[in-house]
Amino acid sequence: MNSDIMVFVSVIAEWSIAVLELMGIAVIILFAVHSTAYALYLFATDRKRKNLFQTYRLQLARGILLGLEFLVAADIIKTVAIEFTFTSVGVLAGIVLIRTFLSLAIEMELTGRWPWQNLPDTDSSNMRP
Repeated sequence: MNSDIMVFVSVIAEWSIAVLELMGIAVIILFAVHSTAYALYLFATDRKRKNLFQTYRLQLARGILLGLEFLVAADIIKTVAIEFTFTSVGVLAGIVLIRTFLSLAIEMELTGRWPWQNLPDTDSSNMRP
């Protein structure tokens, strides 16, 4: 009975991993296509041409960041449900560290500030009369 449950969990985990990996790849590809098409549209219509490169990079970065979230989720399931060894946990830790660094770098690119920095105070109660 216990072995049947393990086989069932393994099959579900493998399917989940495949779906999440495909979703991650699809998100990155779709954002790349959309970002490129939008940049070409802006270039062709001569609107916001001076910010074209920055807009393109930011949209592409958002897609990569979202795609990485799906890929990391797949790696977590793979490590916990399928290959729970010290080596796989070490590889997962490395992947999470790289993803965290990429997320921080992309966040800095997108917002111009680090995630732990406070937003400018916009609370009306703190405004001077």
